[in-house]
Amino acid sequence: NLWVNLSAIKRLVEADALKMEIIPNPKEVDGVKVLQLETAAGAAIKFFDRAIGADVPRSRFLPVKATSDLLLVQSDLYTLTDEGYVIRNPARSNPSNPSIELGPEFKKVANFLGRFKSIPSIIDLDSLKVTGDVWFGSGVTLKGKVTVAAKSGVKLEIP
Repeated sequence: NLWVNLSAIKRLVEADALKMEIIPNPKEVDGVKVLQLETAAGAAIKFFDRAIGADVPRSRFLPVKATSDLLLVQSDLYTLTDEGYVIRNPARSNPSNPSIELGPEFKKVANFLGRFKSIPSIIDLDSLKVTGDVWFGSGVTLKGKVTVAAKSGVKLEIP
């Protein structure tokens, strides 16, 4: 998270002193190649006097940048304590997170959420790879190395 004093931003903008580097990011949207132009907001810290940072431990922060990350944090692998800490479920013996690779059908959050009646238990999961038109029922438990692949044009439902 970035917390910035809006008056400080206004001063920098008015002084034309906020010189951000533009980062070209080629993408494909609905089959059309586009060039997204971005700036790294965190890089702006160098323009502010008296900027400070806070080191937030992993126990308080789990990044969710893709639906595979969302599956991890919504699962029974983690729980939120009354004090606001995210902790690993002590029932998991493996110290690392399972590797999760979801196909393009799961990329958008709405599609991801619609494909799960409930998030599977993944306490004993080592890896998961899902491809194709796959739907999960409620009460599913995934263990070990799991690969689920639906054939092209076929809807695969896991009850």
